Amino acid sequence: MRRLLTTLAIVGLVAASTAHAATPQQEKMGACNKEATGMKGDDRKDFMKKCLSAEAPPAKMTQQEKMTACNKEASGKKGDERKDFMSTCLKG
Repeated sequence: MRRLLTTLAIVGLVAASTAHAATPQQEKMGACNKEATGMKGDDRKDFMKKCLSAEAPPAKMTQQEKMTACNKEASGKKGDERKDFMSTCLKG
């Protein structure tokens, strides 16, 4: 029983040490690599260089930030028109 627990503990430690979150650069590399599927040679090299040097997309808005932005855009709308607009805006 003790040997089993020791083995499970070791396996758990190894799994925990290898399971880490990807850095933003690693995520970007993965996305660029996926887009470059099928490209070869200099075309791929040029694409990857441009893709990796491109500015990262803006961070996602919080729900509160979305609500503020959508409210600002919805000024002047009333009733069902406003309701539909807000629903669409907050989903997007």
